[in-house]
Amino acid sequence: MAKITKSFQYGKHTVTLETGEIARQASGACIASMGDTIVLAAVVAMKEATPGKDFFPMTVDYQEKTFAAGRIPGGFFKREGRPSEKEILTCRLIDRPVRPLFPEGFTNEVQIIATVISMDPDIDPDIVSMIGASAALKLSGVPFNGPIGAARVGYQDGRYLLNPGNKELAESQLNLVVAGTAKAVLMVESEAKELSEEAMLGAVMFGHEQMQVAIKAINELVQEAGVQPWAWQSPQEDTAMNDALISEFGPLIADAYRIKEKVARQDRMTEIREMAVGKHAAEGAPEGTKERVLNIIGNIEYRTVREKILSGDPRIDGRDTRTVRPITIRTGLLPRTHGSALFTRGETQALVVTTLGTSRDAQIIDALEGERKDPFMLHYNFPPYCVGETGRVGSPKRREVGHGRLAKRAMIAVLPDMETYPYVLRVVSEITESNGSSSMATVCGTSLSLMDAGVPIKAPVAGVAMGLIKEENRFAVLTDIIGDEDHLGDMDFKVAGSASGVTALQMDIKIEGINREIMDSALKQAKEGRLHILGIMNQAISAPRAELSEYAPRIIAIKINPERIRDVIGKGGATIRALTEETGCTIDIEDDGTVKIASADNNAAQEAVRRVKQLTADVEVGMIYEGKVAKLMDFGAFVTILPGKDGLVHISQISRERVENVGDKLREGEVVRVKVLEVDKQGRIRLSIKALEEERIS
Repeated sequence: MAKITKSFQYGKHTVTLETGEIARQASGACIASMGDTIVLAAVVAMKEATPGKDFFPMTVDYQEKTFAAGRIPGGFFKREGRPSEKEILTCRLIDRPVRPLFPEGFTNEVQIIATVISMDPDIDPDIVSMIGASAALKLSGVPFNGPIGAARVGYQDGRYLLNPGNKELAESQLNLVVAGTAKAVLMVESEAKELSEEAMLGAVMFGHEQMQVAIKAINELVQEAGVQPWAWQSPQEDTAMNDALISEFGPLIADAYRIKEKVARQDRMTEIREMAVGKHAAEGAPEGTKERVLNIIGNIEYRTVREKILSGDPRIDGRDTRTVRPITIRTGLLPRTHGSALFTRGETQALVVTTLGTSRDAQIIDALEGERKDPFMLHYNFPPYCVGETGRVGSPKRREVGHGRLAKRAMIAVLPDMETYPYVLRVVSEITESNGSSSMATVCGTSLSLMDAGVPIKAPVAGVAMGLIKEENRFAVLTDIIGDEDHLGDMDFKVAGSASGVTALQMDIKIEGINREIMDSALKQAKEGRLHILGIMNQAISAPRAELSEYAPRIIAIKINPERIRDVIGKGGATIRALTEETGCTIDIEDDGTVKIASADNNAAQEAVRRVKQLTADVEVGMIYEGKVAKLMDFGAFVTILPGKDGLVHISQISRERVENVGDKLREGEVVRVKVLEVDKQGRIRLSIKALEEERIS
């Protein structure tokens, strides 16, 4: 196939899509570029489905090659290793909007690989990767109901920015990524500085409108390439079995979903599935019968729960569509930690702990655009016991990375200025029970835990997960969804923020998009729920504690002349090493002369401050110092008045009486009080003991 190219203007940059030259053995491949950022997106789809699979086995891999930024990887092996957090998050950005666009029953294995091969530090590859992956999927011919477009939206001075660069984002009040089809929005991921719901909705609609040019370009590329769609057909439904299972088990499933308690409901549904399989897929039944039975039972669950809610009946746990589950809060429950909170909402519970550290504890991020330090870390853990299961415990999964990042986005807007705040913060959320919305429980728990630790956040932040049930023109928006409502519903829409506005928003749609009316309704209902939760949180703790935990480090920051940094460090680091060992303090020195001294013992910290000031102090004429006699000479004595600062007491300045032998009046190691008479241009210091005697007499 000859090389085909399509270009379009997208904000300040030109986006180019190419196919036909590279990766020609893949099912579909596209080189997508925006400025100097270039991504190779390749898709391979297996022609035959794997027997026995009742789910869609799609994997997405996003990889940043360091050669793209003209760098060689660090480490011993000098090659790219496991995915970074940024790579994992971008995988999720690609996956989430394309997965719902594959038809029900399509179980062929599909793999998407997006590789960054050239990188402009000001242009994030994520939007380029999403557009490239969408084009590659359409070029492969698989039954994909796309293409999708994607756009980044900023907000500054009351206007929206299309695909702002990293420099512009630093000044923007919003960093929002939106993806969707020509007709509707599919996914939103955002971080905001307490913006109104109206501003957030406007940003989503602006992004969706602007991305249409990308969708049009992909369609033109695919048409010019002459792609032949797969002749795939949805599996035929077994009408007889479907009717039989509805008749036999429909009432039982309806009764099961009247059980409010999660574990008891799950146990009852397990019994019903076993009954259905035992009767309709017993030993000797044709291959695949068991999977068909379980699929039909799942469909009955789906229709039962949805119809019940759309008809205005109570939800699974008995609530109406707007009620938040009961909330209980405890703070300060872990005595040796710096801050802790236990946030429980219904059957979802998060134990959230804050730790304060020094600047050397900041996370070093070796990104394509360069190395930087992150002073705020938020880690989310979802152990298998929280849902009553067994499983592997180890490195975080993609979902855990994504949920932690969402909670972090929600908190960034209310943190103190981390450029001047002396502490590095690490928050860990341990999900101890889960029945929906654990990431939003993490947001609430993080806010409470930070305040319990005495971190001066600007405002408390709460989060709530919204759901959607939609059938044709009927829809219901649900506040604070539980796990089954997430699984059987059409939307997971998470909104976090303070009383002043939204700080984070994440939306995932399982149907082919929702419109402005539904989003507007969900945002308004989410605000109502968020303010309710904030009210309960404020009853537990309404402001950051005035005092830090007695086990938290006290950090004292002082400023010294940058030219005197070497005096504090000493030869080969000997001086600062001795300081830290003798005082037990952690001492960090920045290039601008800022010295941060950290210790849980305030007396030790003050002693370290005193000694640093001594090391960097300038000798002043007329000042009196206590010094140690360092060396005796025939003509006088050298006295150390400050670390590294020796002055001469001439024999004539030792006493008012005539001194014939210096050793008659002074001994090496003796501590004496001296007055500075002169500091000459070469830095030589003249001292006097006699002058002090004369002052006493006078």
